[in-house]
Amino acid sequence: MEKAYEPPKNCPLCPRLFSFREKNREGFADFFNDPVPSFGALSAPLLIVGLAPGLKGANRTGRPFTGDYAGDLLYASLKRHDLARGEYKARADDGFELVGVRISNAVRCVPPENKPLPMEINTCRQFLSAEIAAMPHLKAILALGQIAHNSVLSALKIKKRHHAFAHGARQQSGGLTILSSYHCSRYNTNTGVLTEAMFDEVIAAAKQAAGL
Repeated sequence: MEKAYEPPKNCPLCPRLFSFREKNREGFADFFNDPVPSFGALSAPLLIVGLAPGLKGANRTGRPFTGDYAGDLLYASLKRHDLARGEYKARADDGFELVGVRISNAVRCVPPENKPLPMEINTCRQFLSAEIAAMPHLKAILALGQIAHNSVLSALKIKKRHHAFAHGARQQSGGLTILSSYHCSRYNTNTGVLTEAMFDEVIAAAKQAAGL
């Protein structure tokens, strides 16, 4: 049975991403190479939204943020705040569990050079919108990066001109709190745009907003 919040296997909606997956199946036959499903329960009060799967991270392992530096930082921070349990071993079968958190991406398929096109972001938003609607206890959304921030606002039909992206930004939409952070990528941490302390603070704020 298809779920409105998850793209179908080998999703054909974005031709460029479809072709890129086909190419990756030839070069990386043992990778997941499909739309990456969300991680965590729909009953969670906190949803974290990233950009898209990394080629040798989530596109390889089949779990968001699993297998690359961004995941090392994200999952370590979640565990420090008691929002995860178990040992993160950068594999989808490592037994690591989220507590009160669900993790997804604005774009579910790996894009070339980690850069989805606006059309692809817009096409994939239907799954993010359906996911938000399917989470009955959702209290807070944490968007990682400007693309995720803008896609979340569009999914919620919030006008972006009144809510510009900024690290630590926080706003209310009905009973929902929307928070934003710089993406926890290696590039952002290597350049000092985002520090571990900065990221820890926004995770703490998201936990509080979600009532966890």
